[in-house]
Amino acid sequence: MIFVTGPMYSGKKEFICSSLNWSGEELRRYAVWDVQELAFQAEDLEECARTLMSRRVVIASEVGAGIVPADPEERLFREKAGRLSCLLAQRAELVIRVCCGLPQVLKGDLSQLRELAIDRRQNDE
Repeated sequence: MIFVTGPMYSGKKEFICSSLNWSGEELRRYAVWDVQELAFQAEDLEECARTLMSRRVVIASEVGAGIVPADPEERLFREKAGRLSCLLAQRAELVIRVCCGLPQVLKGDLSQLRELAIDRRQNDE
């Protein structure tokens, strides 16, 4: 699995589409994004991470930067989103942080990007 993270509106989906020559339709078929929202609803983050591992590309926005919210529920959301991102990064073959549209490889090698996506697509078909 390829895990892509970074600030909101930083070009994560655009990076994946341009790097893999994917259309919007292919992105919807093979990727999932805004997974930080799933974290808040999940009873079991380990199970949530296992389920997301079936996707070729998983995209999460970083939500932990900035001022710590006064609202306990908002703090819990950030905590769970961060923990899910850690689980996904541990399990991913390739981890990329995209900021200002620029990729920064945190784990693996960028040359793996197309290979991992193609291998997973062949398994899906």
